[in-house]
Amino acid sequence: MMRWSEEQQELREAIGAVAAKLGADHLERDQAGTFDRDGWQRLKDVGLFGLPFDPRHGGLGKDLLTTVHVLEQLGHGCQDSGLNFSVSTHMVSTGVPLQRFGSSALKARYLPEICAGTMIGAHAITEPSGGSDVMGMQTTAVLDGDDFVLNGSKSFISNASIADVIVVYARTGAPGDLAGITAFLVRRDSPGLSVGNPISKMGLRTSPLAEVFLDDVRVPRDHVVGSKGAGFLIFDHVMKWEILCGFGINVGEMRRRLERCVEYARTRTQFGSVIGANQSVANMIVEMRIDLETSQKWIYDTAEKVQSKADAAGDVAMTKLVVSEANVRSALNAIQVFGGYGYVSEYGVEKDLRDAVGGRIYSGTSEIQRHRLATLMGLNRPLRPAQA
Repeated sequence: MMRWSEEQQELREAIGAVAAKLGADHLERDQAGTFDRDGWQRLKDVGLFGLPFDPRHGGLGKDLLTTVHVLEQLGHGCQDSGLNFSVSTHMVSTGVPLQRFGSSALKARYLPEICAGTMIGAHAITEPSGGSDVMGMQTTAVLDGDDFVLNGSKSFISNASIADVIVVYARTGAPGDLAGITAFLVRRDSPGLSVGNPISKMGLRTSPLAEVFLDDVRVPRDHVVGSKGAGFLIFDHVMKWEILCGFGINVGEMRRRLERCVEYARTRTQFGSVIGANQSVANMIVEMRIDLETSQKWIYDTAEKVQSKADAAGDVAMTKLVVSEANVRSALNAIQVFGGYGYVSEYGVEKDLRDAVGGRIYSGTSEIQRHRLATLMGLNRPLRPAQA
């Protein structure tokens, strides 16, 4: 069991107190598919976005474990899962690669605003024809003088329509070459960059989603994140953080859902007694607790391993798989506990399920995680052949 310092607990409680006041109108915004700018502002004011970043750039300088610990409380307090998802996307997709791989000049120019939340970030990896096949990327970047010229399109980009900067991954080498991908920090107002219409989706509707189009977009050479050809290494680092932070938030959301079901089962009466006295209802809630505590253990054990720089490739894949699948089961059980009220939109229980399903797809599908684990066990070949 993790032991947290008084400082870590105080920070978690401070963020939790603000988060608990957010998302009161989340059901209305979910129906309309609107982003909560007021909620973003409140989280900005409390300094949430600077959690894992260097104090020299306005961050709080917290480690991965502390960041996940605090973000879990955000998930518990804030009822707007879409806002939570956009927060994680911003911090992890833009801030983390800049912090770890960006040049001193690039960090000095952009990290203060990323930490402050005055500049919103996104990242563009997935493409219409590729899905999870990152190595099959078709967006290209060609050096022309002091600029790289980017051409291509990206799909399913979270935060695209509200982002000020986007970390774009593009091909600078041969297809399938691990050193053939480069990451670029691209300003949203760059000539030739356009964002498509909002994409309507099943869940996380308050987190904007759109396509990004790149038509001869010129990016200064000094806006390369890391170095040319380091894109896959950067992407791999970001994915670890994305899974631990994003699904750490899900753990908090699962905890809130469990508490709500326990309260409902203790107060809702049928046939002369509370429904919690019915063993089948009690069993579902017990399963929700098991899923929650199992997810917590995986999140924090893996975060500790990543933080210590141990080999955690299998742990990260299992964590993503365990937590995403548990979150869906938890949401299904909650609907069953609430019965008819769980099925109608008014109570927001069905929204939990719609929001949870996406976790089995983004950050690497459940099938991709199982394939990765099988590969690590020597049971099959990698999805792409190793380069000579």
